[in-house]
Amino acid sequence: MKRLLLAAFFLLVPLSPALAVNVQQLHPAKGEDVWFVEDHTVPMIAISAAFPAGSAYDPSAKGGLAAFAASLMDEGAGNMRSTAFQTALSNRAIRFSASPGRDYLVVSMVTLSSNAKDAFKLLGMALSKPRFDEDAVARVRAQILAALRQDEEEPGSVAAKGFFKLFFAGHAYGHSTDGDAQSITAITTADIKQFAATHWVRGGIKISVSGDVNAAALKTLLASAFGALPATVPPQPQWVAHMGSPGVHVIAMPVPQPTAVFGLPGMLRKDKDFIPGYVANYILGGGGFSSRLTQDVRVARGLTYDIDTSLDPYRRGGLVLGEVASKKGSMRDTIDVIRATMKKFVAEGPTEKELADAKTFLTGSFPLAFTSNVGIAAQLNSFQMAGLPVDYIDKRNNLINAVTRDDVKRAAQRLFNPDKLTIVVAGSVSPPPPAKKH
Repeated sequence: MKRLLLAAFFLLVPLSPALAVNVQQLHPAKGEDVWFVEDHTVPMIAISAAFPAGSAYDPSAKGGLAAFAASLMDEGAGNMRSTAFQTALSNRAIRFSASPGRDYLVVSMVTLSSNAKDAFKLLGMALSKPRFDEDAVARVRAQILAALRQDEEEPGSVAAKGFFKLFFAGHAYGHSTDGDAQSITAITTADIKQFAATHWVRGGIKISVSGDVNAAALKTLLASAFGALPATVPPQPQWVAHMGSPGVHVIAMPVPQPTAVFGLPGMLRKDKDFIPGYVANYILGGGGFSSRLTQDVRVARGLTYDIDTSLDPYRRGGLVLGEVASKKGSMRDTIDVIRATMKKFVAEGPTEKELADAKTFLTGSFPLAFTSNVGIAAQLNSFQMAGLPVDYIDKRNNLINAVTRDDVKRAAQRLFNPDKLTIVVAGSVSPPPPAKKH
């Protein structure tokens, strides 16, 4: 019932004018970086807050701790046990979620402006006075373990976990955000309490807010949500020292459709070639049906239904990440076509049409991220986590339009060397054909 009520609430929220945003930067308290868009179009407020509490901060033997703690954030706070806390959210139509990534834990909340005082107070309780009751911990642990068992049957999940373990071997990015059965079983309630106390903090927090509130009122609301948190900053994870293990690595699974997760060393967000690399990735594999990989692997040869790549810049190292599924017996051919497509793109760069089409899509679709308060808060928060300046929203499309064919070719040469591909296949791969005798 709670989810149905919230879904109905969001269906009734109209869209805001695209890119009609004026971003203010506030510093209401030590350690807090707040980007704020005041918008009274609809009576609602959306907030997205990123904490230095992602899986990169998990202890080495307790992978999944950050995600475990995040799953308990709405399971009771202060003098309210789980049912009471969630009822308080539901009765006020407050949408609340905690999503752990590798670098950050992103906490999102949406509320009617008339309920803002209660909403931000409840958020503050969840962050500064979490209960972590034993029954809630046991229930959530069982849910996580059940999900992990299900993942073991999914070739996409198996390939992804295998890829990150191999690609980031020896680094915290290498373990699954969700952990594994052994690590989740080993995590104690004391571990969870300690993690929350040291990582759900104001130091290094990134906050974006959009909606029906003015700056003065927002500062009061933010104080009720974050004011009780310590201003300490957790030590950052180590830089990634080594990325990749070139070659094809197979995790045997009896499935009719093997899945491959593949990748290459990427770029940090501050790299001068990141924008050209972003455009290059769109042309190669990020552009959906128009991308070269889709055309070569799916359209021309019918080897897959879907293939895509992304340029993922983490805080301590970046990568190019791709995924493809193919029918049993076709994965070897699929991998060969991926390598050949990359090799050709590196050698020739994009055509003028490919570059023009990429710019048109990437600049034209950008306003779609700003069509609601939820979208605005989420998009601005992603810019904050990337370490971008507050005026990036105004500069972004001009930066893309300035990219030349030579820029894209240079970035492609840095990013898409097929000889450096790390490929992890969950399923099976036919052996390569025997070498021809001369």
